[in-house]
Amino acid sequence: MGRWVIHLDLDAFYASAEQLTRPTLAGRPVLVGGTGPRGVVAGASYESRAFGIKSAMPMAQARRLLPANGVIVPPRFRVYERLSQEVFAVVTSVAPVLEKISLDEAFAEPAALAGASFDEVTAFCAELRARIHAETGLVASIGAGNGKQIAKIASDEAKPDGLLVVPQGTEREFLAPLPVRALWGIGPVAEGKLRFIGVQTLGQLAALSEPDAVATLGGVVGRDLRRLATGADDRPVAGRAETKQVSAETTFDTDIKDLASLKAEVRRIAVGAHQRLLKAGRVARTVVIKLRHTDMHTVTRSETISAPTDDLAELSATAERLLIDPAEFGGIRLAGVAYSGLSVPHQDALFSLAAPSVPSTPTVVSAPAPAAPSEWRQGDDVVHEEFGTGWVQGAGHGRVTVRFEHRSSGPGVARTFPQSDPALTRGDPADCLR
Repeated sequence: MGRWVIHLDLDAFYASAEQLTRPTLAGRPVLVGGTGPRGVVAGASYESRAFGIKSAMPMAQARRLLPANGVIVPPRFRVYERLSQEVFAVVTSVAPVLEKISLDEAFAEPAALAGASFDEVTAFCAELRARIHAETGLVASIGAGNGKQIAKIASDEAKPDGLLVVPQGTEREFLAPLPVRALWGIGPVAEGKLRFIGVQTLGQLAALSEPDAVATLGGVVGRDLRRLATGADDRPVAGRAETKQVSAETTFDTDIKDLASLKAEVRRIAVGAHQRLLKAGRVARTVVIKLRHTDMHTVTRSETISAPTDDLAELSATAERLLIDPAEFGGIRLAGVAYSGLSVPHQDALFSLAAPSVPSTPTVVSAPAPAAPSEWRQGDDVVHEEFGTGWVQGAGHGRVTVRFEHRSSGPGVARTFPQSDPALTRGDPADCLR
């Protein structure tokens, strides 16, 4: 009569949202992100992942891997936020307390599953997945188990478009063969420390004595991670307030004593925090750095920039400006980067992920148009007096090609207009959700 926690994760959310609301893109390799020189992949469809493309990859690298029928579109966070709200409205109808991790994943502990059997949990989750797809058009993978850790790993194992319920009493057996990085809380530093003592799987971590785990990973962390590796997890599922900050930090094996090395590490840490910013679907206005001295004294410094952004180059450069030279500060054992002052990018075109595209090969039908003076940008939402809702497929040389379609229309017709056609006006991204 144990507890059941479920973890829901929307598959390739940003790219799936684009394929859903722009049906012409369904089944094609789709990348969401900025196409400028420092652009990164914010989302990649499963069709594109088959070519080795993944989220957070530099867009320049992803473009080289993208096949001829691939498409790159700028992000539309207003659309993703609305779809996220639709999905979680379905979930809260059966599980009122929802612990949201980001726009596309959350934990829940449905009261209806208290003491339920394996078959009852499986049926509940299958029905929930079916409802989400029927009511929103999106696909969710769900994992279920005795706690948050098991549920999260199960949903990862279930992807794409799957369901995995871990029978109670089998948690340790389920976890044992998995690599230690499968456990939330084990990053590259902890993984390296465990590998050094010959621990590579969760089964091996669970078999460690508590003193050995503590000696390797630290006091509370070592005890908690070893316990989670055994399948024990009684952490509650609790509602979360709106995300106020995203961050990443690293404790160094040896103290950093020169500015060049510190800058290199902070650039790497800034990338980790940036990935969390993208996953949260937010832009940031304030950059915070944290430096911990050898003697454990900690200093934080911050700078607020002129406008909210998700531009990694600007955020990283700001973090570097805030650094203190170790020659003056002393050896540094820990550095962290945080982005705060978060908001939803309500004017997507202003932000780096939606930067104007560079020219692309003409064999890609929906590729970014050659740079030319135009008020239209590939991926813009538009409305035409006669043909209704659509999106810009290409623009340049005084012409604009629009694909007229939305979530429930099926693949639409493409039409070309003079870019100054008065019947063509900017649309609200939410129009595609009708």
